[in-house]
Amino acid sequence: MGKSKQPELENHVSGQSNKPLSKPAHALSYAAVIEETKANADDGLTTQEAKSRLEEFGRNELGDTGGVQPVKILVRQVANAMTLVLIMAMAVSFGIKSYIEGGVITAVIMLNITVGFFQEFRAEKTMDSLRSLSSPTASAVRDGATISIPTAEIVPGDMVEMKTGDTIPADVRLVEAINFETDEALLTGESLPVQKNAEASFDDDTGPGDRLNVAYSSSTVTKGRARGIVYATGMYTEIGSIAAALRKKDSKVRPVKRKPDGKAKPHRYAEAYTLTASDAVGRFLGVNVGTPLQKKLSRLAILLFGIAVVCAIIVLGANEFRSEQEVIIYAVATGLSMIPASLIVVLTITMAAGTKRMVERHVIVRNLKSLEALGAVTDICSDKTGTLTQGKMVQRKAWIPAVGTYSVSTTNEPFNPTVGDLSFTANPPRNEDLEKSDQENEKVLSPQELLEDNEFLRDFLNVASLANLSHVHKNDKGEWHARGDPTEIAIQVFASRFDWNRNKFTAGENPKWKQIAEFPFDSDVKKMSVLFKEQESGEHHVFTKGAVERVITSCTSLFLKDGQKEMTEDIQNDILENMEALAALGLRVLALASKVYTSPVTEGKEIDRNGIEDDLIFRGLVGLYDPPRPESAPSVAACHEAGISVHMLTGDHPGTARAIAKEVGILPSRMSEISKDVAESMVMTASNFDKLSDEEIDALPLLPLVVARCAPNTKVRMIEALHRRKKFAAMTGDGVNDSPSLKRADVGIAMGQAGSDVAKDASDIVLTDDNFASILNAIEEGRRMFDNIQKFILHLLAENIAQACTLLIGLAFKDSRGLSVFPLAPVEIIWVIMITSGMPDMGLGFEVAAPDILTRPPQSLKRGVFTLEVMVDMVVYGLWVAALCLSSFILVLWGFGDGNLGENCNDSYDNDAGEPICDTVFRARSTCFACLTWFALFLAWEMVDMRRSFFDMVPGRTKRELLTGWTKDVWRNKFLFWAIIAGFVTIFPTLYIPVINRVVFKHEGITWEWIIVMIATMLFFLGVESWKYAKRVFFRRRAAKMTGGQNPDLESRVFGVYMNNQSPASTSQENSSRDPEKAQ
Repeated sequence: MGKSKQPELENHVSGQSNKPLSKPAHALSYAAVIEETKANADDGLTTQEAKSRLEEFGRNELGDTGGVQPVKILVRQVANAMTLVLIMAMAVSFGIKSYIEGGVITAVIMLNITVGFFQEFRAEKTMDSLRSLSSPTASAVRDGATISIPTAEIVPGDMVEMKTGDTIPADVRLVEAINFETDEALLTGESLPVQKNAEASFDDDTGPGDRLNVAYSSSTVTKGRARGIVYATGMYTEIGSIAAALRKKDSKVRPVKRKPDGKAKPHRYAEAYTLTASDAVGRFLGVNVGTPLQKKLSRLAILLFGIAVVCAIIVLGANEFRSEQEVIIYAVATGLSMIPASLIVVLTITMAAGTKRMVERHVIVRNLKSLEALGAVTDICSDKTGTLTQGKMVQRKAWIPAVGTYSVSTTNEPFNPTVGDLSFTANPPRNEDLEKSDQENEKVLSPQELLEDNEFLRDFLNVASLANLSHVHKNDKGEWHARGDPTEIAIQVFASRFDWNRNKFTAGENPKWKQIAEFPFDSDVKKMSVLFKEQESGEHHVFTKGAVERVITSCTSLFLKDGQKEMTEDIQNDILENMEALAALGLRVLALASKVYTSPVTEGKEIDRNGIEDDLIFRGLVGLYDPPRPESAPSVAACHEAGISVHMLTGDHPGTARAIAKEVGILPSRMSEISKDVAESMVMTASNFDKLSDEEIDALPLLPLVVARCAPNTKVRMIEALHRRKKFAAMTGDGVNDSPSLKRADVGIAMGQAGSDVAKDASDIVLTDDNFASILNAIEEGRRMFDNIQKFILHLLAENIAQACTLLIGLAFKDSRGLSVFPLAPVEIIWVIMITSGMPDMGLGFEVAAPDILTRPPQSLKRGVFTLEVMVDMVVYGLWVAALCLSSFILVLWGFGDGNLGENCNDSYDNDAGEPICDTVFRARSTCFACLTWFALFLAWEMVDMRRSFFDMVPGRTKRELLTGWTKDVWRNKFLFWAIIAGFVTIFPTLYIPVINRVVFKHEGITWEWIIVMIATMLFFLGVESWKYAKRVFFRRRAAKMTGGQNPDLESRVFGVYMNNQSPASTSQENSSRDPEKAQ
């Protein structure tokens, strides 16, 4: 990483480099810029050189971006609803001269602020590092290979490649620009895209808007592709001069609504001021900032504050609203018992830790809302190439109608055209025996033998090589490198086997072919074409490749073994049959075509694409194999186990898509058992799907699991159809046209390697490895976080209920003056809330995923963390803890004591004469406090799994392992273990250190009472374990009732309803039963 440098900009000239060139970059030829920046136009910079330049020139950033701001974090610790309640309690305590309680609350506030500050500071640092990971990336050539690196690490002299949808990473002097246009509105105000020309050069004083040979940092590519040399980075770029304007903050003041003439009545000003004030209060309380869960918990805090006030009023009412100090402090204590003070900070830390864990699993979170959404995903719509498959294309077949079929043997070096055998058969693919190997079917020949007197192969190779943007070359070390799209690389490698590499014909001083125009692949026309001029003859040629069914409709003729023939419907059907034969092998099939272009061509003038891609001559088919990732099939099976449906939306042919979908388990292996109408809706082409109305789509027995020849609009319609079925959908995307579907999806997932910057900006999460298995990782992490948030919320609120019930019921214990004697002192309550529970709650946030996390149905975001189970558990555990605490208090006071509640026992241990008249009350209070502390700590361990026994957290253990297995479980989460041990240790100083025990905590050290504490603890475990056992029986019986007591295999569970040929109505019932709103 480079050092952050403050640029010396006083003498910087517009268009110059970080290290001045002989002239501004736009005034030099690109060859001169390459020479002066000491760049390499073929292999780019070496890693070492790039590192050295990063040190020299600094990071490619527009100055200080703010980063983590400690002052703001500190203010947030003080200015929030929870701390406000504690400050009010502190003020009341000091106001009634209860200095000890006030001092303790002050200390707790300071501790809470300090711990909260450092924990949130670390969390913000983590999130800041994640933001840098999800920042725009650039495709740079380093060490002869195209790699994706953070834009901030681009240095002068880097060769970068840009395509439609990319954000320009720095100021770039173009070396090659094909139909390349950029949107420079941010810099120049020009609303229309600007077409670039790499060959041009301009005067030194040419304005930024007229430098057509330069692409500017932060502008976006709207069309075409280009590559160029970076000459300026960071504050030396043109956009650097207006960096301050880019950082302009949005105003938090609501605008005044005005009439068309600009005037506004007084009530409009009052309305704006009121809304601005309410927004400020909302931000302060946290109810209108943050994620949906953070807002919900902030609203919960306000509700609990209201309940605390009511509880305090009840205490005052029970004591006839007397103004004695101890009555008021009792009311304060009861109010504090309802405040989960550490809730928000624990939530922040848990989410930050979760995002950090996701990075380790190849997932970058761009939007914290998606953390909550991931656990609720019911359907994943995934691309095929590079996500479910490896994205490492190898051309396996080529069919030329006039000659026959060529095959390439399997090789471990996909970029090396010199390894692997070439074989040939005169048979078309549909007549080949697909069960036999290529060697059995075909004859192995050398490339020279195959090219001899074979003009049809040469015409085919012209298209393969020139209608191709990839770059395949051997470096100085003799290693083969490739840059570009995997599909095009595979075709270029095939052409290179015959020494037909694009560089051979287009590079050098006198190239054989000169490119005139390029018409990039478009997801609507599904073709790409190039227009070349043959320098020797002066003829123009069009070379086209694309989807077979689209290319053959643009062809009017082809060459067969008996000469050139007109393209007829029968011939088209024959081509499609051969395509189906190749697709059945799981190959991606493309068609190649070409023609001589006779229309006049004027360089610089735009050419109509429609006139380019018609009257073509069909040249043949290529079959490319992209093997599925080894982890795809297990991941799809895991999704099905987790109640998640997987849909493949791909641009490939239906046959190829079907073969890969079967291989990875998206489609059932027993398709023959599926009814015809269901089988037809399982695999559809985009054209068939798009023809259906919304009503017809909703009437389908199920939504397609495979959509072939998919267009961007098809993805949007699929998301909308899923939403109408009350599903929660995740959608993957990588191109500019995928942005609408990524935005429309509940969780938009962009590809980190193949994805465009526009797609990443529209997404919620980014996969750094473009791997389908990482989506499952993200869902697992989302569910784990959701579980852990549920656990610590349940732990916190169960304790709050226990404390509040103990104090409210304790109002019945009245002394000789008729004042209530509290079973728990205010400082004891604060101690349990802040010291005893705070750290274990953080530990619960770090808990690993439960063993069954991917065997449950998706969670319901409608209910959120407050499910019926959580709310019932909260009440049950709270009441059970309160009952045991009160029982221990009563047992010491009345069971073994004299039942004398003394006088003024809420304040002092002895009377004015020095007699310990409150000894029994203080010992009973100590016993109650010790019970509550132990219960709070043990409840944290019980919350590790809300249903499984504390002694059997991991399923599948033998009876012998059950005796010692729990010791491994408690040690697994070391943070939680030491937090609980610390809670056990810290109780003893509060009980036995003089002054601290009697004066501060209002209790006395205990002896034999520990027996009561231990018995109560055993009863606590017995009660909690019995409740968990009852829950397990209930859920087991309910599951058996839903499945009819059967346990079919996974495929039968997922697809069984369709294999039984049930009606669509029953299918929709099955779908609704899988709805997370009705699950669990």
